[in-house]
Amino acid sequence: MKLTLKIWRQSGPNDKGRMETYPIDGIEEDMSFLEMIDVLNLQLVREGKDPIAFDHDCREGICGMCSMFINGEAHGPGRGITTCQLHMRRFKDGDTIFIEPWRSGSFPVIKDLVVDRGAFDRIQAAGGFVSVNTNGNLVDGNALPIAKDHADTAFDAATCIGCGACVATCPNGSAMLFVAAKVSQLSLLPQGRPEAKQRALAMVEQMDKEGFGNCSNTGACEVECPKEISLEHIARMNREYMAAAMTKE
Repeated sequence: MKLTLKIWRQSGPNDKGRMETYPIDGIEEDMSFLEMIDVLNLQLVREGKDPIAFDHDCREGICGMCSMFINGEAHGPGRGITTCQLHMRRFKDGDTIFIEPWRSGSFPVIKDLVVDRGAFDRIQAAGGFVSVNTNGNLVDGNALPIAKDHADTAFDAATCIGCGACVATCPNGSAMLFVAAKVSQLSLLPQGRPEAKQRALAMVEQMDKEGFGNCSNTGACEVECPKEISLEHIARMNREYMAAAMTKE
């Protein structure tokens, strides 16, 4: 398979970026998208050029680090997959592929396709911890009955990998789906109730401090989310936030 890659190159956060064109040949349809970039980087290194900087770790759709915009779509064509789960059989011989980093003011570019998603870490840190009995008199995990529908919904929210596709896809650069998944996950479980109000207020406040935009319910975030997190979690977070704000001392 012969392809033309148009890739965003940016040497550093304060440098001006530009699109550069790279022809590549010998790509097999069973390669993952990241393996294709590995082949290109090997080619660039052999030519004495600077390889493309991109984030990657597990390459199993778990960590969310492989985030990039491919032909104008977060994680590329296909739904419910990350970039590392995208395979070259979704493209045709002779295709031109545009590859860019996340586009969001709250995700500044570090280099090439790598962006700083530290804002997500700070939002999660603002949420604090879950109270746990550590005095030696521990309770069995199944001692607290949890309704199955609540457990299932909490698990769905917990599948969020914090990749940032929701932010990059949203026309407002909103992080509501990410924050909602983290708030909703714990609000549905008895272990998360003691700090629920404080958590909702703190995480939303930190989200606003980080400069993310407001949610306008376009639904683009849910469509592009590789874990298919539902917009219903945003509604739940809004209820949690309003209840906490109205009863705040």
